[in-house]
Amino acid sequence: MSKERTRNGQPRQSEGVRAFKRGLDVLQEVNRSGGIRAGDVARALDLPRPTVYRLLETLEELGYVARSASDDRFRVTRLALSLGDGYDPGVVICQAAAPYLAELSKTLIWPVDLSTYENAAMVVQETTHSRSPLSIDRGMIGKRLPMLRTSAGRAYLAACPARERDLIVNHLRRIDEADDRPFLDEGRLGRMIAETQARGYAIRNEGEYNPKTASIAVPIVRSGAVFGCISIIWIRSALGIEEAVKQFATQLQETALAIPVEV
Repeated sequence: MSKERTRNGQPRQSEGVRAFKRGLDVLQEVNRSGGIRAGDVARALDLPRPTVYRLLETLEELGYVARSASDDRFRVTRLALSLGDGYDPGVVICQAAAPYLAELSKTLIWPVDLSTYENAAMVVQETTHSRSPLSIDRGMIGKRLPMLRTSAGRAYLAACPARERDLIVNHLRRIDEADDRPFLDEGRLGRMIAETQARGYAIRNEGEYNPKTASIAVPIVRSGAVFGCISIIWIRSALGIEEAVKQFATQLQETALAIPVEV
């Protein structure tokens, strides 16, 4: 059977083939971005928005992408990852933690972030900033947080194995950011690690990162491995650290323990 051809003699793509290719292009763009809104996919691929929405809905129904519970970004799922090497810690923990963060947002009015370690920084993977009436920064997804000057970074460093911590700290020394230098002092760093390990959570309360805010973070640890950190952020002038610890620390720790993570 001869195929219908275009004027230049090339076989004409059927509607089904064209739709399938567009679906693969959309899936690839979502995977490449790490988390993206439908409108941004449409712009990146130069496709009509209704087409992209329809394709994303189909991919979501099939289980290859999932919509973020906090900001309408789409991310690939473990099913999509199984087409490649099959594992991405950020995707895995984000899928597992999203409903727990949504539940936290009902009781903790201040915004809560989930972040994972990536190349000398903590990267925000999920957040309730868009749901919180007290948030002062809505664009948090994908934001890189410094390891030594945020509660998430401190919680990760204190909870991770000593060998991994040494590798990260040595990396930070090579990067040699001016703002990090005071916190890389051996004595100060050692005290921070010991105090955080003793408490079971990390704090940021001295204006060392964002002078307007403070935060508490707890690690998500399974079998000695840290999968990420949960942080709550509030305006310093509105709440003191002691009261914040009383209100938030236990609930964050319980949530970190409850999140189902496959080891």
